[in-house]
Amino acid sequence: MDRHEIEGYEVLDRDVRPVGNGAHVLVPKRWIGADVKVVRISEPDADSGE
Repeated sequence: MDRHEIEGYEVLDRDVRPVGNGAHVLVPKRWIGADVKVVRISEPDADSGE
């Protein structure tokens, strides 16, 4: 696992949900228009699709 340091305003701990051929992470509406970064912190489940 790599280690990264990111400066920002808020941190959320959310689950990734399947949507169509991809996946989504929901964030608050007030984040619309903001730049965000998503960091995967665990391996995907073996039965989660791909």
